[in-house]
Amino acid sequence: MKTREESLFAEAGDRIESVSDFTRRVKTLLETQIRPGWLRGEVSNLRAQASGHVYFSLKDAGAQVSAVLFRTDAGRQAVKLRDGQQVMVYGEVSVYEARGQYQFVVRAVIEDGVGRLQREFEALKARLAAEGLFAAEKKRAIPAMPATVGFITSPTGAAVQDFVRILKRRGWRGRVVVLPAKVQGEGAAAEMVAMIKLAVHLGQIDKTKGSDPIICGETALVGILGSGTLFDLLVIGRGGGSLEDLWAFNEEPLVRAVAMCPIPIISAVGHEIDFTLCDFAADVRAETPSAAAELISSQFVVCAERAVRASEAMIAAGEAAVERGRARLDHGRSRLRLLSPAARVEQGYLRLDDVANRLGAALRAAVQVRRERVVEARNWLARRSPEGRVQSESHRLLALRKRLQAASPASVLNRGFVIMRDADGRALPRRKEVSRGQKLTAEFSDGVLPVRAE
Repeated sequence: MKTREESLFAEAGDRIESVSDFTRRVKTLLETQIRPGWLRGEVSNLRAQASGHVYFSLKDAGAQVSAVLFRTDAGRQAVKLRDGQQVMVYGEVSVYEARGQYQFVVRAVIEDGVGRLQREFEALKARLAAEGLFAAEKKRAIPAMPATVGFITSPTGAAVQDFVRILKRRGWRGRVVVLPAKVQGEGAAAEMVAMIKLAVHLGQIDKTKGSDPIICGETALVGILGSGTLFDLLVIGRGGGSLEDLWAFNEEPLVRAVAMCPIPIISAVGHEIDFTLCDFAADVRAETPSAAAELISSQFVVCAERAVRASEAMIAAGEAAVERGRARLDHGRSRLRLLSPAARVEQGYLRLDDVANRLGAALRAAVQVRRERVVEARNWLARRSPEGRVQSESHRLLALRKRLQAASPASVLNRGFVIMRDADGRALPRRKEVSRGQKLTAEFSDGVLPVRAE
């Protein structure tokens, strides 16, 4: 009978994982299922590394968790950590696979002294959400290509500079109107509410009433937009900061004004980890003012690129059409030239010249053929002429004559020979034909000499 362990092993089959695979699965589950959030606790075992990363434990009476604040995030914190300090931290769960240990990666730190504000934030958020102030069905669509954008912010802050810089860099062609207001401290929320009301009021001015100065607090907007001009979109925001710095964007009058604004509005408050109630009340939240500028100009950039491509295509199509028209015109001109009387006469001249040239060439060729035939006949007759044979036989006879002369007795005597003859004048070519005492005649080239054989 199998033991319990053997049965479990048999049931596992090929589903047995390595430690690495198991740890990776745990990491995926923890990091995807547990959303980023806030923790409250006491700092202990604080260690600041030379790399700039800060490691510590966050504990309370019942448990503790390892935490890490990486160098980039540590450099942005206004709070200096120390052992025993009560803090609230924002971050997310991460698993260090090499040790199989989970830890809390801290992105922001605030002292627990601001816990009251955080509790007020959560309470007001819950109450306004219960009223339906943040309901998704109440959100208005952001215009794809707004022509006039109002930005409610501090005119001297870096947020408006970043906002305008991004729009300029992306070539946006709309208009930005800064609606100046405090964005921090006492009275900031009231000024921003007044700017929202002003933006709505500007869109409701009757065109027949002209553009009288509109004064809000200490700021005068003298006919900025002209009569009857309506903002297509509002942006309300500022750069990042602590919870106290951003508290104006959590005050109930401003949150309600943002939620009830008839003009679509984008909340662009703080950095990516900073949330305010205006973010929930607005129609769209942007992480930063720069991100809001990119969102506003995104459709414009797409349309501008499409316009450029369309312009290039139209230019290419126009050039092609002109080229085709030019080709057709040239073809028509050519046909007209061919069909005109002058052209037909010219064609007749050309054909006449061509026929004359061909006729002359044919005649010259015929004459040349007959001339060659005459030459051939003359050569044939020359080869068969008696005069030639006579000359040939004369040459042959002369050659024979020379040969006969070379073989004649006179020729032999001239070469130093002597012909012996008997009394009858017969040549004696052999010695045995001569007898002793016989009278002979020796014939030389220059005469004869009588001799007697001894």
